[in-house]
Amino acid sequence: MSEPKKMERPRTGRMLAGVCAAIANYANIDVTVVRVVYTLLTVFTAFCGLVVYFILVLLIPEAPNRYLKND
Repeated sequence: MSEPKKMERPRTGRMLAGVCAAIANYANIDVTVVRVVYTLLTVFTAFCGLVVYFILVLLIPEAPNRYLKND
């Protein structure tokens, strides 16, 4: 049985906090498409996307650091 998909903000390949990269990885689409759509939605909704972005930063956990050992 495969383990369920998890949305996590990656530590690499992100511009700010990794929200768009997390959405792109979860949906299995190109991160550039997510960034362009997010930017257009933010501009055309009177910048409400900024509030949504910061809420998602709080809700989507960051991926674990693979270089630190978990003893």
